[in-house]
Amino acid sequence: MTYQSASPPRGDLAAPRSGLDANDVRVAYRRWAGIYDTAFGGVSAWGRRAAVDAVNALPGRRVLEAGVGTGLALPRYAASKRVVGIDLSAEMLKRARARVAEQRIATVETLREMDAEATDFADGEFDIAVAMFVASVVPHPRRLMEEMRRVVRPGGHILFVNHFAAERGLRWWAERTLAPASRALGWHPDFKFEALFAPGELAGAQLRPMPPFGLFTLVHLAR
Repeated sequence: MTYQSASPPRGDLAAPRSGLDANDVRVAYRRWAGIYDTAFGGVSAWGRRAAVDAVNALPGRRVLEAGVGTGLALPRYAASKRVVGIDLSAEMLKRARARVAEQRIATVETLREMDAEATDFADGEFDIAVAMFVASVVPHPRRLMEEMRRVVRPGGHILFVNHFAAERGLRWWAERTLAPASRALGWHPDFKFEALFAPGELAGAQLRPMPPFGLFTLVHLAR
């Protein structure tokens, strides 16, 4: 698997005001739960596959999947991994649990309703933490980043796959046009790298653009 080295993010390094709170997220994904796989499963498939393939290739057994959603990624983990999945949405988790039961996915240790910004896991409890299409959903992305650093052991790995805002062109215009609808959508169309990563934090990271059309990016940071 090949990655490109990250360049420092440009623009204002202060994290933008979220506009979302935890209740907004719960309400939005209560609506999305029944159609999430149909609406987003296809367009997100490349990114999920690449993220799980990257996790499978890394050393370490215990994996935290933050924002596990309906469990679309769960069948892809290697048999050697033991996965703990968390999500804020009870409705999404219900579908994830049904998927685990129906497909008899043995790699899943547990699925829990929990805020990824404030978990009850011990420091360094996991070898790897991965968040797929979650960073632009949570109210305080840097708290998510801090929490993933806390629960991953030194020498472990943190991975994100997410949409990050364009800096120009038609996509830039579309993202900013949709931005006022963030609360209804349950995610931020104009989500920037600096909303998630503190200044300098991407210096040692690896970035890999994801199909379709580089709309998503896989970010890999060593802990």
